[in-house]
Amino acid sequence: MSAQDVGLRFFCYIIFASVVFLADRAAAYDPNFTPAQPRFENVALESGVEHVYGGSWEHFTGGGVAAFDCDKDADPDLFFAGGGNPAQLFRNDSQPGNGLSFTPLGDAAPHDRAVTGAYPLDINGDGNMDLAVLRIGENKLYLGLGDCRFEAANAKFHFNGGEEWTTAFSATWEGDNRMPTLAFGNYVNRAVWAAIHTAFGVDDQNRKSSLNTCLDNYLVRPAGVSADRFAAPLTLSPGFCALSILFSDWNRSGKRDLRISNDQYYYLPPGEEQLWHLAPEPALYQPEEGWQSVNIWGMGIATHDITGDGYPEYFLTNMMANNLATLGDDPSVGPRFVNIAGAAGVVAPRPYTGGDQDKVSTAWHAQFADLNNDGLVDLFIAKGNVDEMEEGAIEDPNNLLMRKPDGSFREAGQSAGVGNMERSRGAALIDLDLDGRLDIVVVNRRANAEILHNQSDESGGWLQVALRQKGGNVNAVGAWIEVRAEDEMWRQEVVIGGGHASGQSGWHHFGLGGEDEAEIRVQWPDGMWSAWQPAGSNRFITLSRDGYAISTHFGLPGAS
Repeated sequence: MSAQDVGLRFFCYIIFASVVFLADRAAAYDPNFTPAQPRFENVALESGVEHVYGGSWEHFTGGGVAAFDCDKDADPDLFFAGGGNPAQLFRNDSQPGNGLSFTPLGDAAPHDRAVTGAYPLDINGDGNMDLAVLRIGENKLYLGLGDCRFEAANAKFHFNGGEEWTTAFSATWEGDNRMPTLAFGNYVNRAVWAAIHTAFGVDDQNRKSSLNTCLDNYLVRPAGVSADRFAAPLTLSPGFCALSILFSDWNRSGKRDLRISNDQYYYLPPGEEQLWHLAPEPALYQPEEGWQSVNIWGMGIATHDITGDGYPEYFLTNMMANNLATLGDDPSVGPRFVNIAGAAGVVAPRPYTGGDQDKVSTAWHAQFADLNNDGLVDLFIAKGNVDEMEEGAIEDPNNLLMRKPDGSFREAGQSAGVGNMERSRGAALIDLDLDGRLDIVVVNRRANAEILHNQSDESGGWLQVALRQKGGNVNAVGAWIEVRAEDEMWRQEVVIGGGHASGQSGWHHFGLGGEDEAEIRVQWPDGMWSAWQPAGSNRFITLSRDGYAISTHFGLPGAS
């Protein structure tokens, strides 16, 4: 087959995939269900959250938030990166029906400066959530002690935090290892960047001189299967200025590979997006394995099976047009992805309101979630100018792209109350008051964080699920959760990473639309499946691997 024939065949598949993407979701949706219109209210100040991601040019990137339960009361607490300001931990004291309330813990919690982002994970499997804190300088691991108390643990875990400018993180468990494998994505060499800016100016196109500004990335593995410490880091080279990384099982093979999204503003050719094999030794996927070069100003990765084909899609944020990558028709040919952003209506290249609609948008954190419980997953995108880039919009509102029954998305940011004009960075979509509706937390550069409380009318059912298993990987990172009701199926991969410098852990949320009797099963990280179990609706459940028992964590009024 000639190269021309191959190209024509692939072009035809792009059209086919786009049509199937829309048709599949339209067929599964209940036409008799009327979804709630999304509505959010920013209650940051009245709920007790005052925090700004600040600092000089080194903090143009970063600005993440970690959402996780550090005091075992089931609701998520919030740890904010501060950049030039101290990081802050806020304990969540909210009660369902009584509004949101947070208490800043001050110096009693990790409060480093130069923090770009943070991700929660249980490193030692003791049931307390720990923190991986990304910094300009030494990255830090903090061991959770319970009751939102932490201790510095780099020495305890023999962890080398380096001295780079770190802007991305992901974690997974390999095989039977007691400890996780960690990946750190690094940005630019500050000394080289400063020299280029001195010589050419901050925004001069001659910044891409013969100097390579991008730093290598690192893979940190345990020192052994049963080890309680880490080995020396492995270098992942070349690095192309990573702003988001994610371990994910893109072809449902049972193994996780590492996807890296890179900022082409600074890397030299032949820089591109990257996908790494982990075993037996880290190695980049090559064109002969199906890998196709993609060059974007990559800033964030969001993943979800939105097409319903059983494989994850990857939304890649960009400056200008965003990318939605779905796997080609034959996974056996390798990671050959098709961009269906246009058909889905998620390109979002320019602001939808404000005075800069003739300029390009700058997208950072992105996340899929069902924000009105209609059974259709939605997409939130945090946007904001790097600082004062002339080609980018200054008035650049965040996107709230709501899924429609035909599978495409519509913009609802302005009407829903989430389209602020600040320079947004990281975010989390999480249920802050455990009422079954997801709220939105947004980190802003040089402006206060936002706590967007979900005020949408309740019209759809929901489930929130936690996983537990024995061993080091107690929260079953790498598992797949499947929920079904009637003819509808929802799937989520349990991951740590992606987004932009922001991570969350806790309940996995599923909107059920008009369905009120769902079933659930799990493919555990080792590939074993649980049996289908009745799950009901409007409840929080914890699914344990032992005996595949479902236990009600706690119920809310109206739970079934």
